[in-house]
This record gives sequence, structure tokens and C-alpha cells, in this order.
Amino acid sequence: MTPAFFSRLVRLLPLVMILGFGAGCGDGSTRISGKATFGGKPIPSGKIYFIPDGAKGNKGATGYADIVDGVYDTSAGSGRGATRGAVVVAIEGNDPAATNKPAKGDTSGETTVKSLFPRYETALDVTGTMTKDFDVPAEAAKAKVEKGPAIIIP
Repeated sequence: MTPAFFSRLVRLLPLVMILGFGAGCGDGSTRISGKATFGGKPIPSGKIYFIPDGAKGNKGATGYADIVDGVYDTSAGSGRGATRGAVVVAIEGNDPAATNKPAKGDTSGETTVKSLFPRYETALDVTGTMTKDFDVPAEAAKAKVEKGPAIIIP
């Protein structure tokens, strides 16, 4: 082994260390994207959540994405990828045209939005990066809203 070999090794060592320490990093989440429709029409605005199904032994962080003009992507904007395995998909759709402006003098900054349908849930098995389209049936708008404990999802 020559001095030139050792000189090259010393120069490459920091790069090897950076690559080595980065291996295995990441949150273990999976990208999911697709279309979200309500009665066959694009959901104009809303959220989609991918909640690990604890009843089926799945644990982890909830994945989510904004729905904009009927399209969602967990890797876009403020979205978060889904945990692999059994998840409960929860879809919320809003009508942005029906947004109420705050009353005159209200400085809270809060607005009221009109839901297109009660929160709709379905099951999904996340096996990896995938494209998955969801259609919330029109009948979901007539579903009875059951009052239960409040669940806060980021």
C-alpha cells in the first residue's frame, strides 16, 4: 500500500461516513397518490387520512394529504406518507364555494366550511408506493352522523 492510496482513502473517508450514517434513515412512510371523487365528480377540497388499523395490529403515524380538485398526494405540500400495512382511509370533502366569511367585527380569523358528506371511511392494505383512486358514493351525503368521542388528527 502506497502513500497515494492512503491519501485517497483519507479524502474518501468523510463521504463514506456520511453515506453510511444516512443508511436506514427515514420515517418508514410510503407515498400514496390518486384521485378522490364524490359520486363520480372530483372532490374540490378536503383531506384524506391513512390511519394505521390498530385492530389489525398495525401501528405508526397517520399519513395524510390535501385533496385539491379531486387529486391527492401524500408527498405534496404538507402531506405525510402512510404507514405500510392495514390502514383505515378517512376522507373529508368540503365545498369551497360555500365557505362562510367571518361576521363583521369577528377578528378570530375562523371561517365555516360546508362538508359535502360526513367523514367517509374504508379499508386499505398499503404494500408500498401506490396510486389509489377513491370514490365516495353519493349516498354517503345522506349517511347518519354518529356522535362519538372527538378525534384530533393533524
